[in-house]
Amino acid sequence: MNAPTDISPQDGLALEAIMAFWADAGVETAYDDAPVDRLAVPVPPRPAPSRPTAPVALAKAGAADPAVAVAEARALAAACADLGALAAAIAIFDGCPLKGMGARQAVFSRGRPDAPLMIIGEGPGAEEDTLGQPFVGRSGRLLDRMLAAAGLADQVFISNTVFWRPPGNRTPGPDEQRVCAPFVERAFALVRPRAVLLLGAAAARSVLRVEEGVMKLRGHWHHWRLPESAIEAPVMTTLHPAFLLRQPQAKGAVWADLLEVAARLDAAP
Repeated sequence: MNAPTDISPQDGLALEAIMAFWADAGVETAYDDAPVDRLAVPVPPRPAPSRPTAPVALAKAGAADPAVAVAEARALAAACADLGALAAAIAIFDGCPLKGMGARQAVFSRGRPDAPLMIIGEGPGAEEDTLGQPFVGRSGRLLDRMLAAAGLADQVFISNTVFWRPPGNRTPGPDEQRVCAPFVERAFALVRPRAVLLLGAAAARSVLRVEEGVMKLRGHWHHWRLPESAIEAPVMTTLHPAFLLRQPQAKGAVWADLLEVAARLDAAP
């Protein structure tokens, strides 16, 4: 390719440099003798991409149906006469998608089986997943210290809305909580606590079926009643201990909630 003759020396040097760069890159020939305005050339339409109907249909067919999983959980839970049987039923239950997302084991409960106070958190974390008990990590140790200070250390049964660690310790989703709810309700029926303490917004939304945030719910008594039985209890929502580790200035609000719960238990017959 010959360079044009009507260019300045500077442009000629630039052109030579560009051509040398192309040569180093392996460009040795041009496609055409004359330049082509590619923007003026009509572009043929692209064919529409084929839709992978069969793989999508197979994926949907293999997906777990939450309604079926809830029904299975309800049947398993109803057959449990005690908390030991309930823990075993949870361990064999495969309807919660969290079980197949890397969790090591089911994490059900710790505490007194006849406790006057039932505490429900959101879901197990890394240490809970390792040890097989809820609230044994940093937030659990903080919770234990606050319960002891309020005189409630030996008065509690502790569980979560889901029993397998969510990936990355994320908040469990509504469908994940929904398939575990029959087990939570059965635990409530077996323990028969005089009061319930919910830790965090996700626990409150799952148990109370509300949409309000935790700051609006905390400090106020609500009610939990199982529709198929006469089992019921007053419910207090408070901030999750993990939140207090990030925002220690909020401990006063949780302390006030714990004192309210302790007073309620003292006044109960």
